Amino acid sequence: MLGAPSTPRRRVHVPLVGAAVVALTAVVAGCGGAVEVSPPAAASDPACGSVSWPSEVAGLDRRSTSPDSPATAAWADRGDVAIIARCGVPVPGPTTDECLGVDGVDWIAHRLDDGMRFTTYGREPAIEVLVPNAYAPEPLVLSSFADAAAAGRATGHRCS
Repeated sequence: MLGAPSTPRRRVHVPLVGAAVVALTAVVAGCGGAVEVSPPAAASDPACGSVSWPSEVAGLDRRSTSPDSPATAAWADRGDVAIIARCGVPVPGPTTDECLGVDGVDWIAHRLDDGMRFTTYGREPAIEVLVPNAYAPEPLVLSSFADAAAAGRATGHRCS
């Protein structure tokens, strides 16, 4: 039974995205615990409030997030590392990082120690997807986010 004193808590690890963003951790209680995700600064953008997050990513069911915010989403199995998505992260400018086009959406790909961070390019507000190494090759999950990325307004910038 969830919430019973005898229910063990498990810690689910998610990727760290550097000093600029608070490290994300996930605490899972039994089968239905929430994944802790910090909403980004621009999470209050109306487009982030209407993001159509997928119900499943890489065979993982969507989990609730804490704090509860329409601008954040997570996917994980019990005890597994989570895939995290956040709407309202800073819009990326020019970069030397790889830029990928997936299903009509451009993404900036940045390698992390424990996975990859993908940020929409040419959309405002920007969406960030953190994919742990456990789901390599990481870019394969991006097609699940085409509809969510459409919530952002096109800025005219494209991968070249």
